[in-house]
Amino acid sequence: MEQLLAHLKNLGFTEMESKIMVDLSRQGASSGYEVAKRLGASRSNIYAMLQRLNAEGYLHCSKGEPARYSMLTPEELTSKISDNVRQSLHFVERSLPRHHPGSPSFYNMEGDRQVLDTLLVRVAQAEKEIVIDMCAEEAALFHEELRAAEERGVRLLWSYDADSGEQYSMLPWDPFEPSAELCGRKFSFVIDRQWCMLGLRGEECMTQALVTEHPLMVKLLLEYFAQELILYELEEDMGEELERRYGRRFEHMMNKYVVER
Repeated sequence: MEQLLAHLKNLGFTEMESKIMVDLSRQGASSGYEVAKRLGASRSNIYAMLQRLNAEGYLHCSKGEPARYSMLTPEELTSKISDNVRQSLHFVERSLPRHHPGSPSFYNMEGDRQVLDTLLVRVAQAEKEIVIDMCAEEAALFHEELRAAEERGVRLLWSYDADSGEQYSMLPWDPFEPSAELCGRKFSFVIDRQWCMLGLRGEECMTQALVTEHPLMVKLLLEYFAQELILYELEEDMGEELERRYGRRFEHMMNKYVVER
């Protein structure tokens, strides 16, 4: 009984209205006097609530003196409530003012659960494409969701070598001054070329991520992915020749520009 009343109140009915509806469903057609007597409430309040519920279509009212009220069937009641909620939600969606900021914001997230839950929601909402740069440890967490995305026609692009277990990368840019080592494994997602997340995750550090829809960040991550893809294909096709001329991972070329002298 209490649980039923709680759910009716969640749907917008007052506590007394909920009690009236449950009472009429149990007892059948009744006058206002009979309902008030059973519930131990004032007749004036009960009559007012019966009239309101009747006006909104939640009760039937027979003609005659005294008027007798009866409830809709459970199926009729839930169908009516469902229609009303759908209409209200549709109106709110169309009418609620929308704020359009000058440029998208950047958000920081911390904690494994928050970061992973956000990614799971976004992967489930993907419509066209997901670009992924991620290690095997993290990829395993999204296996079912990514497979479901692929099955509904979403294209998956990976910057990950499943055979070697290593992410492809250029030579690192070492800091000029001594600093703490980067903790964790890097990962990034770009979804539908509109939303992206860049973060770190590992056993010895807190999971952290930067989330944004800013087109500049989306563009940088996509260009990075394209660069990695092109270099990977070149090394697969011309590996020995490239390494002879430019060094492993183009280190001779990179040393000309980024190595401190």
